[in-house]
Amino acid sequence: MSKVQYYTEEGLKKLKDELHELKTKGRADIARQIAEARDKGDLSENAEYDAAKDAQGLLELKIAKLEEVVGNARILDNSKMDTSKAGILSTVKIKNVKNGMTVSYTLVSEEEADLKAGKISLASPFGKGLVGKSVGEIAEINAPAGKLQFEILDITY
Repeated sequence: MSKVQYYTEEGLKKLKDELHELKTKGRADIARQIAEARDKGDLSENAEYDAAKDAQGLLELKIAKLEEVVGNARILDNSKMDTSKAGILSTVKIKNVKNGMTVSYTLVSEEEADLKAGKISLASPFGKGLVGKSVGEIAEINAPAGKLQFEILDITY
């Protein structure tokens, strides 16, 4: 059994759209490939047919996993959260204590993480170090480069 994951409405919609795409276009494309390969003759020595069947198996596995994720997904309600501390869907502005550099990250679930968009996973070292911290606190983060200290400057939801 998979654990419950929390998403933004936008993140859950993306997952549902991807699932719909795989079930409709993905399955239709695979069926077409299998039919084309079947038309080429003897199936016992038909590499195209074998490849299409393998692709079909992988597609169905991906659909099953995505259905499980969507089935266990929950949308977060910000009105019921403690907004004084960093948590999921909060945007945290932090300052590196050592060099003074500031940066902002939004804390999200693993599936929604996108560093280029400034979204980091709660399960990442930074996410774990920031969760539960309030403005003014120092977060110690165990990064691959060693322990880093960041001051929490602002938290918004």
